[in-house]
Amino acid sequence: QVQLVESGGGLVQAGGSLRLSCAASGRTFRNYVMGWFRQAPGKERESVAAISWSGGMTSYADSVKGRFTISRDNAKNTLFLQMNSLKLEDTAVYYCAASTRLYVTRDANEYASWGQGSQVTVSS
Repeated sequence: QVQLVESGGGLVQAGGSLRLSCAASGRTFRNYVMGWFRQAPGKERESVAAISWSGGMTSYADSVKGRFTISRDNAKNTLFLQMNSLKLEDTAVYYCAASTRLYVTRDANEYASWGQGSQVTVSS
């Protein structure tokens, strides 16, 4: 399995921006479809975005389309999530995850490796 470590979370005002990173190690990063998920207090985990191994295909949850951008740097074994125009409802723990599927998927059941999570808090 690949090991994943998120960073870049923090406290930001509504309307602001944050960039999450996810550093991968242990296996060949470029072989994995990657995804971002989040879980807010008292709510179920939800998919945010996913990206193909090459970075050429992406998929987003409707709630973040036009505000968040997922990207990856295979040379640096790193996944990113650029979050703009943040809203109060974006407050959650954000997780990166890796899938061995050949297609882009936002189904959490398709992901076997998970990071420890990074807290994002959006204040008014």
